[in-house]
Amino acid sequence: MLPVTYADVIESLERVHELLQPTPLYEWQGLSELLGCRRFIKKENHQPVGAFKVRGGVNLLSQMTAAERAVGIIGCSTGNHGQSLAYACKKFNVACTIVVPKGNNPGKNQAIRQLGATLIEEGADFNAAMHYLEQELVPQGGRYVHSANEPMLVAGVGTMGCEIFESLPDPDCIVVPIGLGSGVCGVGIVAKHVRPETEIIGVQSIAADAVVQSWKTGSPQTTATAHTWAEGIATRSSAAMTLAIMCEVMDDAILVSDEELRCACYQLLKQTHNLVEGAGAAALAAVMQQPKRFAGKTVVVIASGGNLDLTELPAILATGKQLSQPYEF
Repeated sequence: MLPVTYADVIESLERVHELLQPTPLYEWQGLSELLGCRRFIKKENHQPVGAFKVRGGVNLLSQMTAAERAVGIIGCSTGNHGQSLAYACKKFNVACTIVVPKGNNPGKNQAIRQLGATLIEEGADFNAAMHYLEQELVPQGGRYVHSANEPMLVAGVGTMGCEIFESLPDPDCIVVPIGLGSGVCGVGIVAKHVRPETEIIGVQSIAADAVVQSWKTGSPQTTATAHTWAEGIATRSSAAMTLAIMCEVMDDAILVSDEELRCACYQLLKQTHNLVEGAGAAALAAVMQQPKRFAGKTVVVIASGGNLDLTELPAILATGKQLSQPYEF
C-alpha cells in the first residue's frame, strides 16, 4: 500500500481550502492553436506564495499538535518549499528556519524572510544545503520537514489534482514538473483513482535528471551536478517516499533543456501574460518539445510556480524570440 492514499488527499481538501482558494484551470486558445491540442494551465503560480507547495505546508501544520508546533519547524529548500513552510508557520504561529543554497533566488529568499522565517544560506546547491541542515541543525532539535518524504505534504499538494478533475473530468494527460516529486505524486494518486486512463507525465531538466533516472531504474540514482537555471527542479538525487509513489502512478517522463524552459517561459508570458519560473514552465516545455505526441489531446500542464528571478528575464525574452516558431504536426 502506498504511504499516501486517495483518501488522505480527500481528507486534506477541507484543511487546504480553509486557507487557500482553488486555483484557476484555464484553456488558452493561443497556446491550444500553437500546439495543436486543447491545452489547459493549472495556475499554481497564483497561490499566495506563488507556488503549489503551500498546499502541503498548510496541510501539515494544520495537523500538528501544540507540542509539535512548540519545537518549531526546520527545512531545506531552493525557495518554494521554504515559502510554503514559512507561510503555514506564520498562520499557525510556529517558529520556522529554512536553509537555502548560497546564491539562491534572491526573491525567494526575501519572501521567506518576509513571512517571518529565519533564513540560513549554506551549501553550493540544494543537496549540499540539505546535508548541512541534517548534520548541523537536526541534532539541535526542531521538526525537520523534508520537501518530499512527508506524507502530509504529498496529500496536501494532491488537492490540486482534485481541483483539476472537478473542473475537467476527462483530461487525456496531465504534465507535472519534478523536483523531488511531491507534485507528480499527489496528482498521480488522484488520477489513478478518479480516471486511471489519464496519463501522468513527469518533467525534469536534462541537466538535473536524477529522479527520472531513479524512476526508470527503480532504484535511487545520484548525479554529480544539477546545472540548470531552473532552481525549483535542480536536484541531484531522488527521495525514497516519492520515488516509491512515482513508480506506481507516473506513466512517463520527459527531459527538457534550459533553452526549452526559457522558450516555454516566453510563450506563457506572450500567450497568457503570466510570468513563471523555470520549474513552472517545465510542463509546457515538454509539450512544446513533442507536439506530435500531444496533438489532438486534452492536456493539462501544471504551472507549478511563478517566483522567477527577474535577472533571468532578458535571457528568456531573447531565447523565446529566437526559438519560438510554428509547429508541424
